[in-house]
Amino acid sequence: MRSTRTFSILIWQYAQRADANNEANLYARISLNGKKANISLKKKLNVNSWDSKKQRAKGTKASARYLNEYLEEVRMEIFQLYRELKATHGLVTVERIKSHYLGENKKVHYLSEVFDFHNETHKEKLAPKTLCHYRTNQRYVLEFIKEQYHKNDYPLHELDYPFLLRLEGFLRSYDPKKHYRKSIANNAVMKHIQRFRKQIKLAVELDWLKDDPFKKFTPKMEKRQREFLTEEELKSIVNLEITCERLEIVRDLFLFSCYTGIPYGDIIQLSHKNLIIGIDGNKWIAAKRNKNGVPYEIPLLDLPLSLITKYFGHARTQATSTLLPKISNQKLNSYLKEIADLCKIRKNLTFHMARHTFATTVTLSNGVPIETVSKMLGHTKLATTQIYARVIEKKVSNDMQLLRSKLKDQINQLE
Repeated sequence: MRSTRTFSILIWQYAQRADANNEANLYARISLNGKKANISLKKKLNVNSWDSKKQRAKGTKASARYLNEYLEEVRMEIFQLYRELKATHGLVTVERIKSHYLGENKKVHYLSEVFDFHNETHKEKLAPKTLCHYRTNQRYVLEFIKEQYHKNDYPLHELDYPFLLRLEGFLRSYDPKKHYRKSIANNAVMKHIQRFRKQIKLAVELDWLKDDPFKKFTPKMEKRQREFLTEEELKSIVNLEITCERLEIVRDLFLFSCYTGIPYGDIIQLSHKNLIIGIDGNKWIAAKRNKNGVPYEIPLLDLPLSLITKYFGHARTQATSTLLPKISNQKLNSYLKEIADLCKIRKNLTFHMARHTFATTVTLSNGVPIETVSKMLGHTKLATTQIYARVIEKKVSNDMQLLRSKLKDQINQLE
């Protein structure tokens, strides 16, 4: 099969539009990879004086020689532009060659510029963990460009819908052995594409890109069951006797989150200035979510209050001026798995499960209104909190199903 990856320059005359003197304009047609663009050379010639096969003026007169020399210079200039653009940017289009030749070329912006601008302007707005997610996303996109297009960067104006579809396929087909990473699940792929699209929208707002080429894309998230601890499982962790200090600290941090709903990244930044007296005369926590800057206020229950008292004056909290001790985030979940083993909990115990437990077992299951729970969790949308309400409904349904089975057995015994 013949390749379309060719570059050529054709000098031609628009004879069909000859004027009253039978003169017609000359053009240079650039062809590259099946695409074409015409450049008006601002020169006219009598139709009978043009040799279309040789692409030059007929005859040996001085006027013909000068015109042919000019046409050869045009060819050389266009060819040189093609070589320079290919060497500099790798990706060359007929439109880019034409705009450079005509001197109309505007600054070409690339994806890496958007990434750098985003990170610089958002470093104070986003939580460190969120910014880290964006940097990971950017690394994936640039890795995709290198693998798919064999380039180190990509011009914004050449982004199109197929680019995003190929990126999605690239993320879904990660080979952990090849990339030395875990494979990426559906919802994580969608999150990466959402982050990428936010940066492309930023490029549109900066006038670096005319329009969002990905506006037709609709993310398809899979519904996941949010795991939480039951009342019995939570009690087993509360009552667990621990002699190892590292496990004790992790257990206490986890329980603090279970009874306040505050995530680990926010807990370790709490200090005594976040302790306030609420409208009920009791101690509350008042702070802002690192993730979105949304303020929240949480009345403290007895257990988290006792933990604050326990670590007041502790060497670790004195060193960091925080309410509770800090511990490496990398080790946190591995220590929680040890605690799960000791309590014979067969769930994949992670720190974020504490927040789910607060929303379900501690609050909603005990009749706390969903609006109140949403406010304490620092959610910006009630719909986010309603996910937990659906979990509770499912639990109620399962519990009632068990009750039906028991009652049915009792009726059968009576019969």
